Amino acid sequence: MERTISAVESEKSKFVTKTYAWMGLALLISAVSAFTTAIKIYDDAGLSAFGQFLYGNRMMGFWIFVIAEIVLVWGLSAAIRKISLGTAIIGFLAYSVLNGITLSSIFIVYKIESIAVAFVATSVMFFTMAFYGATTKKNLATLGKYMMMALIGIIVVSLLEFIMFRFFSLNTSILDLLIGVATVIVFTGLTAYDSQKLLKVAQHSNGNEDWQKVSVMAALELYLDFINLFLALLRIFGRKK
Repeated sequence: MERTISAVESEKSKFVTKTYAWMGLALLISAVSAFTTAIKIYDDAGLSAFGQFLYGNRMMGFWIFVIAEIVLVWGLSAAIRKISLGTAIIGFLAYSVLNGITLSSIFIVYKIESIAVAFVATSVMFFTMAFYGATTKKNLATLGKYMMMALIGIIVVSLLEFIMFRFFSLNTSILDLLIGVATVIVFTGLTAYDSQKLLKVAQHSNGNEDWQKVSVMAALELYLDFINLFLALLRIFGRKK
């Protein structure tokens, strides 16, 4: 009996460790991708050819990458049961590269000190809430449901803000601040919820390929929590160039 319990706990620990390792790898790839892209945006004459593609012509290239990210995440989520583990990993890592390319814009807009401070603050908040989610005895399922509802609201309001600013040239600075604050609250809550959910899922892991794919998708959720929390903090406190 003790051996059985020990084996279950060992598999649970491996599942959680592997999930956070995938998340950490994706963050590292995105950081390298973002920094590399930022370097290649400019040359001696100004915007390079790649920079023109990405941010010229009304940022057409940028939006192509954004759409590619959305399609890739949707495709992974929809087909995760059918695709192989290798395909799931390649899709996950490809997403981290694409997201890094779009994240390169922060190096154009914000000072490097602000980016560094936001990253450190995000790391502290993320792992604090992850620890809370993993150790609390409260069931955070209800919190997760409300946070997802709030996230839908943030997406709708963000689209409205984009339309107001882009097409009507309205000053949306206050609305932008409110969206940033709401986003911090939502992804702080989702970090705790996803961390608790990860532990509950890990209890049933047996290490086969299907569960390894679950680990990759769980890492994607945590990765998105971290990135969105980081961008929201940068949006609120970041000093622009």
